Amino acid sequence: MKRGIGGFAVLIALFVAAFFVSPWPSVWIIRAVFDRGAAEASAKLANLVSDSITTTRHRYDPADPQAMLDIHRPANLVAGAPVVVWIHGGGFVSGRRGDITNYAKILAGNGFAVVNMDYTIAPEATYPGPIRQTLRALAFLDREGASLGLPSKRFVLAGDSAGAQIAAQTAAVVTHPAYARLVGVTPEPGGYRIAGALLHCGVYDIADMGRDGGLLGWFVGAAGWAYSGKRDWRNDRQFLTMSLAPHLTKAFPPAFVSAGNADPLGPQSVVLARNLASAGVPVETLFFPSDHQPALGHEYQFDLATAAGRLALERSVEWLRQLDEAP
Repeated sequence: MKRGIGGFAVLIALFVAAFFVSPWPSVWIIRAVFDRGAAEASAKLANLVSDSITTTRHRYDPADPQAMLDIHRPANLVAGAPVVVWIHGGGFVSGRRGDITNYAKILAGNGFAVVNMDYTIAPEATYPGPIRQTLRALAFLDREGASLGLPSKRFVLAGDSAGAQIAAQTAAVVTHPAYARLVGVTPEPGGYRIAGALLHCGVYDIADMGRDGGLLGWFVGAAGWAYSGKRDWRNDRQFLTMSLAPHLTKAFPPAFVSAGNADPLGPQSVVLARNLASAGVPVETLFFPSDHQPALGHEYQFDLATAAGRLALERSVEWLRQLDEAP
């Protein structure tokens, strides 16, 4: 009996130790939780998708088996409208383009071509890998746009959670060459323009996140380790270039920024919107009073059964239509 207890204790010790030598044990837990939540959120939207949406699948980088994207087109595609390129969330360590397919189709039903793309999640890929992949996707859409039936070469980079960070950072590196060099990426030359950034519930400054510990601290620590490739990621100056505040300029495209009042990442969206406005960037926001009921958590915008979720979609569409009218 004592031997059995001793063996069990050793197994427990090895299990605990695994969390200190690799980000993988934490990543597996995060993926299990996030993937289930994403599947449930998507399923709730299925009956709201119009039958008139057509979808085609494409590989945006022939050398990368994970470089896939879908293009969703409505029957009433608005000529010349910007193309929405949506980047999924998942804490940089989970998620796939299919997670937001139903939402992308609902958004497309308002007259826009909507692209949702895959990128390689961490720790299989590390920073700034997803930025490079997004740039390749934009280059592909730029080159092949006419044959793909896209209405313009004006792209709105959109995203949720980690995808919002990737969208915002990509917009920044495309419009700020010195920042692109600092990050270590090179946008391919082309004829496209970033017309806007549609950002929901994102993380935009990772440097001080999670220092207070707790569940958020564990998550941030695991995601930072996985995405940077370094356990001591807080001291990795190159990795911390993902924090956007020092690199925002007036060249950043017009933005729409939103988050829920009970989202632990919500303050990051408020600060981003303030920094964009200070830089001279046109920015619209959708925030809620701190006492708003029901409390709106992370990724609130995907729940179209709520008034707040419907309002987020309505305001996003209104903002996109204003961009339609821009030259």
